[in-house]
Amino acid sequence: MASAVDGLKDRLLAVSRPDDDGVYRNGEAKRAKRMEIVLESLRQLWAEATASMNDGGSEVPAQGVGLAAVGSLARGQIGPCSDLDLVIITDGHAMKDEAVAKLADKLWYPLWDSGLDLDHSVRTRQQCESVTDHDLPAAMGWLDVLPVAGDVDLIRQTADSILERWRKAARKRLPELTDSAHQRFDRFGQLAYLNQPDVKEARGGLRDTVLVSALAMSWLADRPHGQYDDAVEHLLDVRDCIHLAAHKDTNMLLPAYQVPVAKMMGLSDPTIPDLDQRDGESIENLQTYLARYGRVIAFALDSTASRATHSLTHERPRFSFFQIMQPRGRGRREAPRFDIIADGVARHEGEAVLAPGADPAKDSRLVLKIAVAAAENDLPIAPGTLENLKHCPIHDSRWYPESRDRFVRLLASGPALERTWEELDFADMPGRLIPEWLGIRNRPSASAAHRYTIDHHMVEVVTRLGRTSPTGERYDDAHYTALLMAGILHDIGKRPRITDHAAESARHVPVIMKRMLFDDEIIRMTTMLVREHLTLSDFASTRSPDDPAAVAELAGRMGDDPLMLDMLFDLTRADGSSLGATAGEQITKKYGWSKWRAALVGAMYRAAREACVRR
Repeated sequence: MASAVDGLKDRLLAVSRPDDDGVYRNGEAKRAKRMEIVLESLRQLWAEATASMNDGGSEVPAQGVGLAAVGSLARGQIGPCSDLDLVIITDGHAMKDEAVAKLADKLWYPLWDSGLDLDHSVRTRQQCESVTDHDLPAAMGWLDVLPVAGDVDLIRQTADSILERWRKAARKRLPELTDSAHQRFDRFGQLAYLNQPDVKEARGGLRDTVLVSALAMSWLADRPHGQYDDAVEHLLDVRDCIHLAAHKDTNMLLPAYQVPVAKMMGLSDPTIPDLDQRDGESIENLQTYLARYGRVIAFALDSTASRATHSLTHERPRFSFFQIMQPRGRGRREAPRFDIIADGVARHEGEAVLAPGADPAKDSRLVLKIAVAAAENDLPIAPGTLENLKHCPIHDSRWYPESRDRFVRLLASGPALERTWEELDFADMPGRLIPEWLGIRNRPSASAAHRYTIDHHMVEVVTRLGRTSPTGERYDDAHYTALLMAGILHDIGKRPRITDHAAESARHVPVIMKRMLFDDEIIRMTTMLVREHLTLSDFASTRSPDDPAAVAELAGRMGDDPLMLDMLFDLTRADGSSLGATAGEQITKKYGWSKWRAALVGAMYRAAREACVRR
């Protein structure tokens, strides 16, 4: 027997097709059309199911039971192949459990046959409230509830009750919400820096937009608009194109989907005659596109969460019992307290901010002052401070010795560098400090072994460079500086149509470092490390440590200097261990520095070092 939802997936795909030239346009209108089709089909299905129940002797009352939508359908963001999140809500009295189960079967089975995935449940109003009280992800999903059919008033009352309970509990649940976001970031990474991102779960993805809405609904902070709304719509367009390319509900931008998605997004240049070159550039354009809008969404979440946290802080009285007793206090709140942690930088409510009196429009050095203070004190930079830093009069050719030294301190800050660099990158600072950085910013690596984009890969490498050499001794300042600079510059020449990126990167190093006022010896060591950063790995893979000629050649490449070999080994290990997946597999947490690889590289390194020491 035909159902109102027969072929629903095919109907949604039909209204989602790109234009005749293959470009997906008017995504917002297409989402509205899909929502209209789904809601009309569901209401017809409800009418069919209730009529069948009434004919069978189990009458479905007009009050006390209804069908509601949550998730992307309730938000008006349903994709071509999105699953349907539906729930039957009852008051617990209008129908017996057996009758409700029979009604559910008449709804769920036709939907399963429609081709769409279905997430379904049957709950009373009290059960809805209980789930959202104790399950944070469920609470996020239930903040948008759309009545579909049946007792609309019951559904709205349930939705209003859940929203009211969320607002009352939000102050206590804010830390839980932010912690869950950080856990998700650790698992899925950052949209702007991944070669194969999950556009929903990654930092800067669609899940973050749900959190922004949840914070706004709590009344703890306002919802951002303008640039943020534009970013959300663009990212939804990308999600829609992934569905069309995959023909299923997925948010992973895997290699098989990247070229088709780029073409549908209008990011492929048909005038490029070479197909491989055209596909490669379209993928790079898509990565840049995602990075741009992913950064806007990530920043919107950070700034909204920051405002929400500050609103809680300011709700608490800042005066003490003794101030109340003092007439001059008059019960007024104290002025905000700033703990100065560096010149021009303060700690305020758990964030690094500009100290009172600091003027970014007049001091180009404030960028690195704040960056170093934030990284060394493990503090996020306040979103408002990042916006203000954009006014710093930075000139790449106007470095100062103290700024150069702070840059090295920033690189030496360890794991904290990753967050701080990302924050600086949102404010476009790395490219203003080092213009060559713009050539690799957001660029995906051509190698399937790379988890991250080229720029983020180099930052990741630097975080893995310690001050202790493989022999257990500590590098002096000059050698450690050269090692850190080699880490942040080793792939700076990885540009389109460059066949030897190590040589190209080494060509850029002296130019960059002279502008930054490094001395000639540090520049020499850094250039050598960058030029040879693939050499040890290549020798380990293709030559034998028992071959005297190979060992002598490797040692000669590093000037027969055992300390330079130590640094090359550390750079090789950091470079290899920052890799993600291998060809043909999805991105995982498995890194490229396996025991087998470590043994090969270690044997070649030790043989070359011993040869240097014997000379």
